[in-house]
Amino acid sequence: MELSLEGISKSVGAQSWLYDMSLTPQTSNVTVLLGATQAGKTSLMRIMAGLDVPSTGRVVVDGQDVVGVPVRERNVAMVYQQFINYPSMKVHDNIASPMKLRGDANVEQRVRALAEKLHIEMFLDRYPTELSGGQQQRVALARALAKGAPLMLLDEPLVNLDYKLREELREELGALFSSGDSTVIYATTEPGEALLLGGYTAVMDAGELLQYGPTAEVFHYPQSLRVARAFSDPPMNLLAAQRTSEGLALADGSTLSLALPVTASASLTLGVRASALRLQAQAGDMALTGQVALAEISGSDTFVHVATAVGNLVAQITGVHYFDLGAPIVLAVNPTHIYVFDAHGQLLLAPARARGH
Repeated sequence: MELSLEGISKSVGAQSWLYDMSLTPQTSNVTVLLGATQAGKTSLMRIMAGLDVPSTGRVVVDGQDVVGVPVRERNVAMVYQQFINYPSMKVHDNIASPMKLRGDANVEQRVRALAEKLHIEMFLDRYPTELSGGQQQRVALARALAKGAPLMLLDEPLVNLDYKLREELREELGALFSSGDSTVIYATTEPGEALLLGGYTAVMDAGELLQYGPTAEVFHYPQSLRVARAFSDPPMNLLAAQRTSEGLALADGSTLSLALPVTASASLTLGVRASALRLQAQAGDMALTGQVALAEISGSDTFVHVATAVGNLVAQITGVHYFDLGAPIVLAVNPTHIYVFDAHGQLLLAPARARGH
């Protein structure tokens, strides 16, 4: 299926839910809708599915405008945050139902293969009401995959699962999506999930489509501060700076030599990802001195919140480390890892690795 959204907008009364946007998702490659709650992801997916009609614009499927075509006449599979299963059918029959409707062969084999990939093979003889919420969500996901619809819409389908299982299923789903023929749209609030799934990412915020492209390119080359904020976890460190003849001057008077465009404004914003900050300085690094405000251990990383003269920073340090609150600390960053945004929030400078990687 070739899906294209042309000049889509959605208003309800005086409220604008979606502002004018156009998007052509890639076929046979997952497109991630990334954005915070109320960014407009679900509203956009409902228009794709035919559950809602846009206020303006066209939804074009294989060259035909399908706005107004009832959802029952569209071959679409959709999985919501809140699972929907047939309570009177056992798990096996829930998954098998779309295959049987089509008269597929090897139904038993395919049901078991999907159940194994989603770690629910031991529940095939149970009813959905006998399962936990996370298990029921996996049943709904398996049934959607079994449908084999040319358009598959997944609205935060893993949000109800525990951390370990989410990590496992992200890898499984990424492989399933890349090997299928469906156009897959996957909504999430988590930047890490978008990176793990790969494919393409559309960053949304407050009903606007901010940027769309290959996931790695959007992550490494955010076109604006809004994209950088949305596609960073933890959020990108942002510091006020002034342009100088040498490059940049920060609030504490320290300077940084950077080759900026001649058209750069006087007031700039410097951006540093948490993962670019280090405890051990190397040649050419800029040092940022401060005090430890908080240290959080998450998995195999330690997130250190540091109060400095140029602003509050968060550093993502590999490994488990312990810090005393209020202890002095020096963070280091290499100038080649710095982003610079102009006074309008548009990207001026990005790390060299951002392009083509």
